[in-house]
Amino acid sequence: MSSPRRCLLSVHAHPDDESSKGAGTVHRYHEAGVRTVLVCCTGGEAGDILNPALDTPEVRDRIDEVRMEELAAATAIIGYDEVVMLGYRDSGMPDSPDNADPRCFARAPLDEAVGRLVAIIRRERPQVVLTYGDDQSGYPHPDHLKVHDVTMAALPAAADPDAYPEAGAPWQVAKVYWSVWSRRRLEATHEAFLAHGLESPYSEEWFARESQDHRITTSIDVDGLYAVKSAALRAHATQIDPTSPFWFGLPEEVAETIHPYEDYIRAVSTVDAPLPETDLFAGLD
Repeated sequence: MSSPRRCLLSVHAHPDDESSKGAGTVHRYHEAGVRTVLVCCTGGEAGDILNPALDTPEVRDRIDEVRMEELAAATAIIGYDEVVMLGYRDSGMPDSPDNADPRCFARAPLDEAVGRLVAIIRRERPQVVLTYGDDQSGYPHPDHLKVHDVTMAALPAAADPDAYPEAGAPWQVAKVYWSVWSRRRLEATHEAFLAHGLESPYSEEWFARESQDHRITTSIDVDGLYAVKSAALRAHATQIDPTSPFWFGLPEEVAETIHPYEDYIRAVSTVDAPLPETDLFAGLD
């Protein structure tokens, strides 16, 4: 199968995940003329308001609408051509009331959620899909785990003419990537804090996590795109505290020089593209 256009489809759990993972990559390909589509699986309704300046009754009363407004602002900055909501509620953390809600993503029947994503894949016909990996031990949020399970089940189903026949003509995604926050980037950021006499937000617990750097196959150059990534994060004003040392503790002129790459594990490829890669579309006509 072939497509007359290039399309990159990202599958994320909540509003703000699209800004913290792969924003520079998506912006780069959008600027190059690739159609960029975001599937956001939940509305982020269970997310805490992490910016004290916005933790007000007015914001709390309309948090569902606020999260959608923030998502629209952030995706416009990144350059997504379309945002598709998969239609589930934020699952919150295990044992929380949100996690017990039958409408939440974590409790959605797998077959139902896969069918919804299959329909999107067949409509958009992406050559490349970005999603979450098989090792999320560092942050095992139920929705992030579910994104992996649903996406990886939807990919072969989308190519199977006998699966979900009501969802459109079959489509084979050529390449699938899992986003990774590399240990190399973490260490470089930590060292930059110390070199500038600042307290690093990276505690020993961060370095106790198992590194996945040996699994990285693909690094996308996002040099010069720090401002885009920063602005997209700040657009999620309820979720991203502008005074957070984790996100904004370094001077911008320092932060933009640190590991200007976004790293991925190539999980699936139907084309012969040598590794390591610097282009998600390598090997595609």
